[in-house]
Amino acid sequence: MDRKIDKSAINRKRNGRILKWTLLSVAVVTLAWFGLRALRPSADEGNLRFAIVETGDVLNTINATALVLPAFEEQVNAPVATTIKEVILTAGTQVQSGDILLRLDREYVGLQLDGRRDQLALKENSIGLLQLEYDRDLKELGFDAEIKELQLAEAEARLGDARRLLKVGGATEEEVEAAELAVKITRLEAEKLNNQLAYSRNSLAGRERKLQLEVGMEEKEVQQLSRKLRETDVRAPRAGVVTWVNENLGQQVAEGAPLARIANLGRYKIEGSCSDRYAEQLSVGMPVELRLPKAKLSGILTDILPEVTNNTIRFRVELDDSSDENLRPNLRAELNVITDKREGALRVKNGQAFRGGKRQSVFVVRGNEAIRTEIRTGLRNGDFVEIESGLKAGDKIVISDTEEYERMSSFQLSQ
Repeated sequence: MDRKIDKSAINRKRNGRILKWTLLSVAVVTLAWFGLRALRPSADEGNLRFAIVETGDVLNTINATALVLPAFEEQVNAPVATTIKEVILTAGTQVQSGDILLRLDREYVGLQLDGRRDQLALKENSIGLLQLEYDRDLKELGFDAEIKELQLAEAEARLGDARRLLKVGGATEEEVEAAELAVKITRLEAEKLNNQLAYSRNSLAGRERKLQLEVGMEEKEVQQLSRKLRETDVRAPRAGVVTWVNENLGQQVAEGAPLARIANLGRYKIEGSCSDRYAEQLSVGMPVELRLPKAKLSGILTDILPEVTNNTIRFRVELDDSSDENLRPNLRAELNVITDKREGALRVKNGQAFRGGKRQSVFVVRGNEAIRTEIRTGLRNGDFVEIESGLKAGDKIVISDTEEYERMSSFQLSQ
């Protein structure tokens, strides 16, 4: 026979089932939450670089390359075509004006000098011979002129006698005419000799002058070769440091070929270069910043060279302190040309997270989570990027490369 079940027992049984299913649901939700959390992307905080958004000045710069050169460098060239005989001083040596750098072979120059001296002696001897010829020719012409004057006087006397005889009938008209003709001929011959004498005086003086000029030229050649012979001992033209010297003993060098360079390392100049796509942004007077391993030096852009080579434009920079101890000849360094400056701007350190666009996204750290945030950037340089919108002072962002999280809106930070 059936017995009626107690109502309290039914309630206990039902409450037990509810509790069982409730605990089961909580367990499932908890497992799901921990599972999803375990599958959520994360990154090791130690492998990322972070920066804090702050307020400060931001410079807009053009990145360029700088070459440090001595402010003054003088090249010493070969005085003659010869060979290198001996190298006395090497690169890096401090020298005073007049110190011997290297010696060249003197034999060839010595032979040239001897030959020129012989030619000078011949020219000087020619002047002496010409003077003797000059005196002889002038005397002979002078004697001929005097003789012709006497002959003219004799012809004129004969003409006078013929005219007197004609009056008394002792001569004919033909004899008088012959005497007159003789006088005319003799007078013309006398004038011819006088003209020849004058010409000879002028021409012989010109020949002498020509020889004297040739002698002067030979004397200058002798002086020049004597100087070149002395210059085979190649000396420093001024005090400084030897930056380069041709150390190839026995090498044949042409006249005018470079042998050494002397530089004044007390002052330096800067030659910069950058891509020609920045040509329109560059202008004389722009401030620059030279970045050396241990110093940052300021200066000004003083000159822009007109030619473009291999898509590169070159310019010159004058430093405020051109004698800084960190400068070295032929040192290459980073150079920033400052095109704009903004004071009191919101800024953050530059990093790989900034790819150059005005609008982009970065990951902002909130607790132990990095959340993608859209921002707008302004001026930038190698140090800082201006933040125009999307962040505020004190925000901590990831500035290292986050390309692997490109499609994620956030990721966890783990210790």
